Amino acid sequence: MTQHQNDPAPTTDAADSYLAGLRERLVADGSVVTGTTWRDRPVTIGSRSDRKARWFGTKAELFVLAATVPEVDQALLTEFTGWALDYAKNLRGGLAGARNAALILPALITGNAQQAARTWAAKDARVLGTSLIGRPVTVERTGAGVTRVTMYRGRSMYGGMFTGHVLEKAALYFP
Repeated sequence: MTQHQNDPAPTTDAADSYLAGLRERLVADGSVVTGTTWRDRPVTIGSRSDRKARWFGTKAELFVLAATVPEVDQALLTEFTGWALDYAKNLRGGLAGARNAALILPALITGNAQQAARTWAAKDARVLGTSLIGRPVTVERTGAGVTRVTMYRGRSMYGGMFTGHVLEKAALYFP
C-alpha cells in the first residue's frame, strides 16, 4: 500500500498565491483594492464602477470580495456570500436602485471545494433587493497549479443587462 502525505501547506500556498495574483489583476483593471476581515480572515476587496450607453445611463458598481479558506462547503459559501452582499451594500455609492446596480463576486479560494459548494455557486445568481446581484465563486487551487473556478454564468432576472459585463470581469479576475 502506498501512503500519501497529507500536507496542507502546498494548497494553502497555492491559494495565497492565487489571491495575490487576483489583487494584481484587480489593480491592473483599474479597481480600487482595499481589505477587511471576515471570521478573522483577511478579505481582499476590489471595487470599480462603470457606465455604458447600452445600460441607459445606469452605473454598475462591481465588488470582488475574496478570501482564502482551508476548505469550502455549501454552508461556508452561503455564509460568506450573505456577508459579502451586506458588506457591499454598505460600500456602494449613490442611491440604491436609482440608476445604480451593484454586482458582487464573493469568492472563496481553497485547495478543497466540496461538490455541494460548487453546485450551489453554479446554480444561480443571488439577489438582495432588486439592485444587489451576487454571483458566488469557488476557486479550487491545488499545489500542482490546477485551478477550477465555479460560478453562475447565466442571466439573472434582475440586472440581466449587466451579465456580459460581470462575466467579462469574472473571466479576467478568475482565470
